[in-house]
Amino acid sequence: MRKPLVALVGRPNVGKSTLFNRLIEQRLAVVDDVPGTTRDRLIAEAEWGGRFFDVVDTGGIDPRGVGISQKGEPLSVGSADYVEQIRLQAEMAVREADAVLFITDAESGVTPADREVAQILRALQRERDGNRIPPVFLVVNKADSPQRRLAAMEFYELGLGDPYPISALHGTGTGDLLDSLLAVLPEVGEEEDQDSIKIAIVGKPNVGKSSLVNRLLGQERVIVSPIPGTTRDAVDTHLTYQDIPLTLIDTAGIRRRGRIEVGVEKYSVLRSLKAIERSDVALLVLDATSGVTAQDAHIAGYILEAWKSVVIIVNKWDAIEKDNYTMQNFVQEIRQSLQFLDYAPILFISAKTGLRVEQVLPTAIRVQEERLVRLPTSKLNQILQNALDRHAPPAHAGRSLKIFYGTQVRSDPPTFLVYVNDYRLAHFTYLRYLENCIREEYPFEGTPIRIVLKNRHA
Repeated sequence: MRKPLVALVGRPNVGKSTLFNRLIEQRLAVVDDVPGTTRDRLIAEAEWGGRFFDVVDTGGIDPRGVGISQKGEPLSVGSADYVEQIRLQAEMAVREADAVLFITDAESGVTPADREVAQILRALQRERDGNRIPPVFLVVNKADSPQRRLAAMEFYELGLGDPYPISALHGTGTGDLLDSLLAVLPEVGEEEDQDSIKIAIVGKPNVGKSSLVNRLLGQERVIVSPIPGTTRDAVDTHLTYQDIPLTLIDTAGIRRRGRIEVGVEKYSVLRSLKAIERSDVALLVLDATSGVTAQDAHIAGYILEAWKSVVIIVNKWDAIEKDNYTMQNFVQEIRQSLQFLDYAPILFISAKTGLRVEQVLPTAIRVQEERLVRLPTSKLNQILQNALDRHAPPAHAGRSLKIFYGTQVRSDPPTFLVYVNDYRLAHFTYLRYLENCIREEYPFEGTPIRIVLKNRHA
């Protein structure tokens, strides 16, 4: 199930990050008056009128190597690179998004840079004749006075329809913009090919993801290169394994925040995140020669936030010196660094030599089967009662959490609804204890489980 995607594009310092924060109602993007402050891609969920969609802040055009005047005009140095960055940004937005918000600035008026972006967007729409074209909304930001809202009318000259004068800082006009946006966004729907188990292969650049895909397929179906970042798109490959239809999604490597380059790599990360979202199981590929890094933990966090099942793959196991304790020590390092994925199975492989690669697909299939398991209500309540007998909830201000009963309300991922006297009395450590008690009886290997508390009067 994929949510619609809305991309924010435009030249630097028009307020894209401010609008991003306004839409998601959080302060995630760094906002500064210096052009180009947003260096990396940010994506987050937004909600309006009861509908959810994802918003991506593209970070604008990187001013490195090109001068930008106070009016948003490219200076002579590096102007060709500047135009190329605009083209890449606009093209990727059109390809990936369900709608594009083209942000301009009422304070500066129409600039040559705005005209460049508008021209590129119009050209891309003509080139994609016959294909789905995401609608483009012309947003005139910083229209925070009657005079500026009136001046926004000059943006009609860009040929992109009616301008939407707003103030991202104060929220003025954003409601009308969102109402129009919802009218064109597709409804959230089920992914196609529901019979296929979708397996996303993710990890930082150059850990051997494409090599693993090729080894699994037994042929050179995707490009393999030692140069980090070779794979730019999320590439789907369909196959059948032991009469089970699978879809392997090979993705571009995800770099840590602050290290994502502008242009095409920025959107490669976006595709990787989308691949995680539409997958059933993610194979998190680590590099045995570098150990568990902060980048690995960052990617693991994306998987957990999406509530996807996961198998941890330690690749390049052939490239390190080993003794009787090497694997055990590496497992301890993984469990310590990725404590929130302590339920994930770990495989030590070499995509280069084929070592234990034959275990990858069976493990992923087994994890997907665990994702669909349902516990009988009687079994669940027996587990909860045993948990209470062993360790009662701690008291808070003279009151204790009381658990009445629970039931599994869904699978994919397994979700348990537990009725209590007051959910506010539940500390997260006790919820983790209940999760561990459930996993003692049924491990749900590689799969996150949700415990949702709901009040019920005794």
